[in-house]
Amino acid sequence: MRKTRLYNTLILSLLAVCTFAAPRLTVVAVVDGLTTENLAMLRPYWQQGGLRTLSEEAFQTSVAFPHLVYGGNETTATLVTGCAPDRHGYTMDTYFSRRDRRTHTMLADEQVHGIGTTLHLGPRALLARTITDRLRILYPAAKIYAVGIQPETTVLMAGHAANACCWIDPSTRRWVATAAYTEGLPTAAYDYNNGGRFDIMAARQWTPRLDIPLYSKPTEQERKKGFSYIVADVLTKAPEANTLVMELALALQKDQKLGTDATPDLLMLQFNTLSPIAQSDAIESAEQEDMYLRLNQDLGYLMEQLDKRIGRTNYQILVVGRPVLGTSAQTLNDLHMPVQQFNADRAAALTGTYLMALYGHERWVDGSYGQSLYLNRTLIEQKRLSLETIQRQVANFLMDFEGVQIAMPGYEAMQYPQLGSTLCKRHTGDVVFLLQPGWQLMQDERRPIDRVIDDNPAVPLLLWSGTIRPMPQGKLTATDVADLIFEN
Repeated sequence: MRKTRLYNTLILSLLAVCTFAAPRLTVVAVVDGLTTENLAMLRPYWQQGGLRTLSEEAFQTSVAFPHLVYGGNETTATLVTGCAPDRHGYTMDTYFSRRDRRTHTMLADEQVHGIGTTLHLGPRALLARTITDRLRILYPAAKIYAVGIQPETTVLMAGHAANACCWIDPSTRRWVATAAYTEGLPTAAYDYNNGGRFDIMAARQWTPRLDIPLYSKPTEQERKKGFSYIVADVLTKAPEANTLVMELALALQKDQKLGTDATPDLLMLQFNTLSPIAQSDAIESAEQEDMYLRLNQDLGYLMEQLDKRIGRTNYQILVVGRPVLGTSAQTLNDLHMPVQQFNADRAAALTGTYLMALYGHERWVDGSYGQSLYLNRTLIEQKRLSLETIQRQVANFLMDFEGVQIAMPGYEAMQYPQLGSTLCKRHTGDVVFLLQPGWQLMQDERRPIDRVIDDNPAVPLLLWSGTIRPMPQGKLTATDVADLIFEN
């Protein structure tokens, strides 16, 4: 019996070794707006620093998304789960509720209270296992923390199984958290809030690090006057936000002794390269370029400190971009590829009028959101009408709208190649449509729903390890990223 028990323990240990990379600490950094083109353009500026080290020593590739990209956290969810929205359930940052005919934050959870914030957020809406969940199953004693700038991004990176996650509250200038995780607000974050560091950072003035002529793409305004911000006014879009994330990550590493024992630990971090005036993921201003230069410095310091604290061979870093703004409408206009806007609210109103003409003066459409129209199913049932017939009538009606490429009933859209992986059954409407290239989806006259207007945007991925380990072969998709840190 004793031999059998030892044998089983040995087998489980070997399986664990074969399913998670050797380093004791893995750092996964999701960087908003990071592009391959920007990295290549700025490489000559990096005589040293984290991005310089990664460009020379890391495995590098680009990853594409197997679903439509709106510029929200549907991409984050795909990166951390390894599956598309039809499986992980996070289709957009908000969703339309038939119950009250309003939109709600996807991660809103009234059963979970905020810590230092009025937001009630939790990972309940995320249906698939994440990187953190997989590690927790393999190693119950693993220490897992997520630190970010935006609340939804940070909660998604924390998954269901992190010890804690915390993000920046720009109004209070403090680290805040959600009680969805066992540790709530980590001690390191609490100490940071009380230490005055936020106030010091917020009081800074953000000005160009270099002389303006040394930047590659300053705007005309920047050529005349440079740029200047009080950090407190633009905290989450200033380089100091990245510095704050890096500093808390290192404080957590020290406080929790991450990477110092045989159990693998995990740090999930969010960084940002998009400045206050950014209209595109591509660099189009000196201040956006400055964001990269300072991020390079922060990543360099992070790696330098980990080298000293736990040793170069005991950690690995995976850095991956997240498309947020895509190519700006102005750039496309300059290329004689004008971007046109499709108003979803107006389409819903016209559809309602059309159904009134067919079936009488009633509210036949509950609303619209994303690429879906939601019919008043209760009314249709009361009138004893065929839902499928009305779905097809509405789909045919939408096909006559300028900018609509195809429209179909929701149950058919789930099987459509370009839409199926983008949609989740829980939130898909009764009629779904797909816009033609060059069209931007608007909820009303002011609010764009899809900010990324590129087709199939790809983002850079850099994987650095202090130990020798096999690297992937061939092209990758965003659904492959989660598996990388579990490769032997």
